[in-house]
Amino acid sequence: MIRAFLAIDLPASLRPVLSQAQEELKKSGADFKWVPVGNIHITLKFFGNITDGQVADISESVAAIAADQEAFSLTVTAAGAFPSPKSPRVVWLGIGGDRDALRDFHRRLETALAALGFPPEDRPFAPHLTLGRVKSPSGRAALTRCLVQLPIPSPTPFQVGEIVLFRSTLSPKGATYLPLKIIPLGG
Repeated sequence: MIRAFLAIDLPASLRPVLSQAQEELKKSGADFKWVPVGNIHITLKFFGNITDGQVADISESVAAIAADQEAFSLTVTAAGAFPSPKSPRVVWLGIGGDRDALRDFHRRLETALAALGFPPEDRPFAPHLTLGRVKSPSGRAALTRCLVQLPIPSPTPFQVGEIVLFRSTLSPKGATYLPLKIIPLGG
């Protein structure tokens, strides 16, 4: 079985922005498990454990949807937290830019993947970049203050011209992601 997810990978040029945001949030002293900057992505669909045959089916179905999707531009926006900044469990940076194109593309992917037996998410699609997960309540109030004061990144657009089907391997040191299939947009 292969643990897999579909995502938009980020350009290397965004890594300093993500790293700077994490460094600022670390000043809160909150108890965090930080996502390695190279692993940060926009999740489109988490599959869980799938077979080799399902990898081929998913790749084929996603490629058909991606062929009809023109490239689009996104930006990184202000920080936030799930379920809320006052009770943070997951801390993230938001996504701006052509969110309508992203949402429409995501909706079409969900429909195609549902036909393969992967039901749509129960909650609305909320594109974001997970910076870290809170491990304990320690430092929560300081973290909330840091979130509110975190400078908004300069809205440098990045082009989305492909999506990636990743394999996720879990270990005590964290997750390792390996691209299984890179799928271009627009054919």
